[in-house]
Amino acid sequence: MTLRQDKVKENIRNIIAQFLRSESNRLSLITVTRVDVSSDLKKATIFVSVLPESGEESALNFLKRRRKDARDYLRKKLSMRSIPFIDFEIDYGEKNRQRIDELSQES
Repeated sequence: MTLRQDKVKENIRNIIAQFLRSESNRLSLITVTRVDVSSDLKKATIFVSVLPESGEESALNFLKRRRKDARDYLRKKLSMRSIPFIDFEIDYGEKNRQRIDELSQES
């Protein structure tokens, strides 16, 4: 991972978090947990966590429907020649970490 990729990932994470604060419904809390970018910076996968968990499917559908708007928002805020194609995924790694924390607190 290069320094440039790290900077792009962090910028995308912050900008998409701003977009979600302004555009998402208030029924679910959608948090950007991490961003992965391809080595050529043409594709970015944005991982999110959703609370309550029952809203994950509808939140993911919302994010996929608004992908173009999110990319347009990135284009306005991110100073790059080529804006990456973005995709959204649920961050199951974060869910697993939370579950492990719950189990360790029960012990």
